[in-house]
Amino acid sequence: MSGMDLKEILEYLPHRYPFLLLDKVLEVEPGKKIVALKNVTVNEQFFTGHFPHHPVMPGVLIIEALAQASAILSFKTADQKPADKTVSYFVGIDKARFKKPVFPGDQLILESELIRCVHRIWKFSAKAKVDGIVVAEGDLLCTEKAL
Repeated sequence: MSGMDLKEILEYLPHRYPFLLLDKVLEVEPGKKIVALKNVTVNEQFFTGHFPHHPVMPGVLIIEALAQASAILSFKTADQKPADKTVSYFVGIDKARFKKPVFPGDQLILESELIRCVHRIWKFSAKAKVDGIVVAEGDLLCTEKAL
C-alpha cells in the first residue's frame, strides 16, 4: 500500500484544473481499495454559483471525485497507465446517497473498494467522508474506452 502525489495522479487521469478533484492519494492497494484526499477550498469555481451565501459542494462533484479515485484504482489493479488515447469513463451509479453537506474548509476523504471487474466494466463501492462521517456514498460503474 502506497500513496501518490499530484504528479503521479496526473499520469493516471486526463482531468486538469478546474476538473481534477483529487489532491493526493493516501493509499492504494491494487485489486482492493483506494483512499484519496480532496481539500475543499472557498476559491473553487462552483462555489460562486452554488448557494453564494451558503456555499455547498455539489453532490455530483463529490461523486465525480469518487469516480476519479476509482479510475486510478482500476488502472493500478490492471497494472497499467492509460494510453494517450484511452480514458476511464464513469458509466453508472447505484444506491447514491448524500447524507451531509460539504463546505469550504472541509477535507474530503474518498474511499473506494473494488467489488468486481467483468468485461472491462469495473464496479466499486465508494464513500466520501468528512471528519470520519460519511457525507456521500454509492456503487460506481466505470469502463475504459479508446478515444
